Amino acid sequence: MGDFLNNANMQLLEKKLDAVWMRQQVISNNIANVDTPGFKRSNVEFESYFKAAINDGGFVAKTTRDKHINFSSNIENVSAAIVQDNSTSMRMDGNNVDIDSENALLAANTIYYDTLVEKLNSEITRL
Repeated sequence: MGDFLNNANMQLLEKKLDAVWMRQQVISNNIANVDTPGFKRSNVEFESYFKAAINDGGFVAKTTRDKHINFSSNIENVSAAIVQDNSTSMRMDGNNVDIDSENALLAANTIYYDTLVEKLNSEITRL
């Protein structure tokens, strides 16, 4: 099982799934607090961190055998982060959650999650 999890594609999918799951929780929290005075919405930053890791250090994959192609990846160092949006207010009470926008983000994130799960299943079948 160790070699299976060291596969670069599997590591990438794991990181993406973690970020998308975190985003799902954050969006749900935003929706739950739509009527909470002073509540500031949060977002999950991942894609920009991921792009920066690619641009800064390239990909570095772990190799488990001498015949594996050695290429670089900083993927282990990339993780999602929750960022609070303090820059706006939607209402007089200071809350900045736009329920329509959050519902659209939730739907898009759900589709993305389902796509990643399908890709993961495909990768497992391939291996």
